[in-house]
Amino acid sequence: MSEKAASFREQLKERGLKLTTQRQAVLDVIIEHEGEHLSSEEIFELVRKNYPDIGLATVYRTLTLLDSMDLVYKLDLDDGCNRYELNKKNEDHRHHHLICMSCGSVEEVEEDLLESLEEQITREKGFKVTDHRVKFYGYCKNCLKNQ
Repeated sequence: MSEKAASFREQLKERGLKLTTQRQAVLDVIIEHEGEHLSSEEIFELVRKNYPDIGLATVYRTLTLLDSMDLVYKLDLDDGCNRYELNKKNEDHRHHHLICMSCGSVEEVEEDLLESLEEQITREKGFKVTDHRVKFYGYCKNCLKNQ
């Protein structure tokens, strides 16, 4: 069992909930496809390959539970659907995303480019920033190459 799955099991137990086969299957798909920013429907289709009887509502409920437990982040990449990625507890902030307006690809930017701005905000405004979300829109190198 992966570290994420073990953590999930412990957190569920603390809440008086069980690690069902369906919940495990949803978490496994997200772990296996880390970095892909899967939509709810894509996760459902991948889970259904091994568990054809699972319902879409079960996947939605599980994703909501995983999000509420901070095991995954729900992302809005302005494409009309929620997308999900693993919560990497070792990150100070969530990473940024590069979104291609042509092909829809999403790439992660790990560098935190806003630390000095956060310090300035704290210094000048007395506001402590605890997190931020940044999305950059443009064209990926593949789409630029094919123009």
